[in-house]
Amino acid sequence: MAAPAAAAAASQLLCRRNLGVVPLLQCAQRTFASQTSGELKMTRILKEKFPRAATIKVTDISGGCGAMYEIHIESEEFKEKRVLQQHQMVNKALKEEIKEMHGLRIFTSVPKH
Repeated sequence: MAAPAAAAAASQLLCRRNLGVVPLLQCAQRTFASQTSGELKMTRILKEKFPRAATIKVTDISGGCGAMYEIHIESEEFKEKRVLQQHQMVNKALKEEIKEMHGLRIFTSVPKH
């Protein structure tokens, strides 16, 4: 009995898109074999802004609709900067893209030598 109730509740969840709000289940049609256009765009921007980055990983955690992303960056540019400053650097790099998002998780680090 709990499964139908959970499915009904899930169908009521909404996912924000640039063009408005759509049922979350419509966003969940993503395959994880390839990156979404949003992931590719943000990865390209971050590579330009952080050319010394050892690792840049952008993941659309909203099911592929572009509402929320998780970013992992490991870069020398973050050396001797507090975590808040590192995150501000990422926010500045993605200033325009963030305007279209519902949320963003940022994880930054300096490569270990």
